[in-house]
Amino acid sequence: MAHHFRERLRSGELLVGPMVTLGSPEVAEILSGVGYDWLFVDAEHGPFEALQIQRVLQGAGTAMPCLVRLPASSEVPIKKALDVGAAGIIAPMVNSAEQAGRVVRLSKYAPLGTRGVGLGRAHGYGLTFQEYVDRANDELAVVVQAEHIQAVENIEAIVCVPGVDAVLVGPYDLSASLGRPGQVGHPEVTAAIARVTGACKEAGVPLGVFGVSAEAVRPYIEDGYTLIVAGVDTLMLGHAAQEMLAAVRR
Repeated sequence: MAHHFRERLRSGELLVGPMVTLGSPEVAEILSGVGYDWLFVDAEHGPFEALQIQRVLQGAGTAMPCLVRLPASSEVPIKKALDVGAAGIIAPMVNSAEQAGRVVRLSKYAPLGTRGVGLGRAHGYGLTFQEYVDRANDELAVVVQAEHIQAVENIEAIVCVPGVDAVLVGPYDLSASLGRPGQVGHPEVTAAIARVTGACKEAGVPLGVFGVSAEAVRPYIEDGYTLIVAGVDTLMLGHAAQEMLAAVRR
C-alpha cells in the first residue's frame, strides 16, 4: 500500500487526521486535499454501512490512508472494513488482552490469523488479489481503544499482545466508566489516562487520542502521543458556517 501508514505509525511519526462522521465521499475528498495524514472514519457512532464506508474511502482516494472505527470489535465488521480498502481498523472497547488478541487474529490472514478471504475493493475486485493478500498482514494497522476502566486495569497485558500497533485513548467513554461522564479533567480520569500512557511508553506502543480542537490534543502531543484525531467534520462545518454568518452580519 503506497501510503505505508502502519510503518509510519510504528516509527513514531506524528499523524494527524480528522474524524469523518458524514457518509459523504465529497467530504472525504475535501479533507484529503488539505494536508491531513489520515482520516478516522467513524462507523461506531456514524451512520455507516459497508457500502457507505467504501464510498467514503473512494472519495478519499487510494493515497489517503483511512482507518475505520468499527461498530463492534467482531468478525464481520473487521472483515468488511478491510475488504472495502481501509488502511487499518480501530477496535472500540477492547478491555482485555484476550479481546485484543482476537481483534488481531480477525485482522490477519493465515497463518497469523483467521481473516476471511474475499474479492473486494481492497483486492482490486479480484484483479490484484494475490498482491494484496501477500502484503496485508504486514501493512494493515490494528489500533485498539482504551476507553473503559477495565481496559486501564488490563493495559499492561493489552500492550504486550503481538500485532497491536497502537492504543487510542477514549477520554469521554473512560470518564463515563468511572462514573464521571464528560469530566475528562477529573483526577480519577487523568490518573487512568496516565496509567495507559505509562504502559504504552514502557512497551513502545504508539499512543493516540481524540480531541475536538487543537487545544484539546496539544497536551497529549507534548506528552508523546502521535496518532492524533483532531476535529470532527460536522463541527468543522458548523463552526465555519457560524463564523461566516457572523462575519457577514457585522
